Amino acid sequence: VHRLDVGTTGVMVVAKSETAYSALKRAFKERTVSKIYHAVVQGHPDPTSGTIDAPIDRHPRHDYKFAVVAGGKPSVTHYEVVEAFRAASLAEVRLETGRTHQIRVHFAALRHPCAGDLTYGADPTLARRLGLTRQWLHARRLGFDHPGTGEWVEFTSEYPDDLAEALRRLRSES
Repeated sequence: VHRLDVGTTGVMVVAKSETAYSALKRAFKERTVSKIYHAVVQGHPDPTSGTIDAPIDRHPRHDYKFAVVAGGKPSVTHYEVVEAFRAASLAEVRLETGRTHQIRVHFAALRHPCAGDLTYGADPTLARRLGLTRQWLHARRLGFDHPGTGEWVEFTSEYPDDLAEALRRLRSES
């Protein structure tokens, strides 16, 4: 029904019927699905909570990347730092829109790329120190009206081992 960026882990929804697929696709399009991510970003965003409202489209010089560009598609990301470390911050991120690489592009535009995200300017030294070979980005929680019952359902995904270990290393450094 939806996708996660390569290297992003977490919860996804898969439809078991054509009817459920159509209902869920409509819910994503109408933005009634609650999408919560956790991201470890470099440094300390200031303010510690806020909204990033910046249009995204293809990067003007690199076709494998996206960027904040005038005339891009409207893109809105809400965030709150939930834990700060010496070199990075753990942020809870709520997507209002769902553009390709949205969280990665928005935080890179703030000069706080996701730890380990070398494509969008992360520090390779920090990535090595944390044992990261990909961006620290995890689809933590997904909520929506069940297509069969109409009842609100929510699903949560625990951090995979590599992200949990990077978080442990950050906590031990602070």
